[in-house]
Amino acid sequence: MSHAVIQSDLSYLLQKTAWPMTPPSPWSAFHIIFSLLGLTAAVFLAILLAGHCSPLDSYVPAASRASFILWICGVLLAVSELYKQFFIYEIVNQGQYDWWYFPFQLCSTPMYLCLVFPLIPPGVPRKTAASYLQSFGLLGGIMALAEPSGLMHPFWTLTLHGLLWHIFLVFIALFCAALGLAGKTTRDFLCTVPLFFVFCLVATAINVLTGGKADMFYISPYYPVTQVVFHQISLILGVIPGIGIYLASICVGAFLCSKLSNRLTDHLQQKQRKKA
Repeated sequence: MSHAVIQSDLSYLLQKTAWPMTPPSPWSAFHIIFSLLGLTAAVFLAILLAGHCSPLDSYVPAASRASFILWICGVLLAVSELYKQFFIYEIVNQGQYDWWYFPFQLCSTPMYLCLVFPLIPPGVPRKTAASYLQSFGLLGGIMALAEPSGLMHPFWTLTLHGLLWHIFLVFIALFCAALGLAGKTTRDFLCTVPLFFVFCLVATAINVLTGGKADMFYISPYYPVTQVVFHQISLILGVIPGIGIYLASICVGAFLCSKLSNRLTDHLQQKQRKKA
């Protein structure tokens, strides 16, 4: 099959799914209802699947099942991200690539970790990856759903992609917490911070190499942090101090998310055991 035929078929598919919509307002009825239903489903699905992955004969089968589920999550996220990239390129920007939508934000990193999760060695490396998914992944999901203006688009598919993506991050985080893949101690969380800063370095490299056309992790050195509150801090203190405060705040928020997810999953699992 020729390249022209593939491109034509892809363009046809994208055109057929370019369903227009009026972008919902943040905290509109659509946003609230969709988020509540999605988050409720994410919580209970995480607990349910974690129960099915609990060790039956030995730890190895359970670990294999958990790794496979996380890998499937990575594949689903990757396929949906490819659709989004092609849609924005072909439909929204009419054949022009916008580096602003390059898939390497904080909320994109769980996709890459899930894709390689079965290849990560057991022990500390795998626990660190799971702890990152539980903490930084959960923070990314919650914060985007709490301030969803960047998720609301004039097309149904893009809007649903944004909302479902971040609900999926909540599911992945709680699945790791419920199954015990992620660590529960402060030390376990601290092991994820170097990984976070490795991702920050990659994001900074992309921002610099594109000459400011990208704003990965919202830490471009070319202009103030664009996130609410931190934008004002950057304007007052300067770009680099603003970025430093922003990244430190992310680490604090991720730490709180790791504690929250552990408590939530422990509580729900205890209720399930009492019912049983």
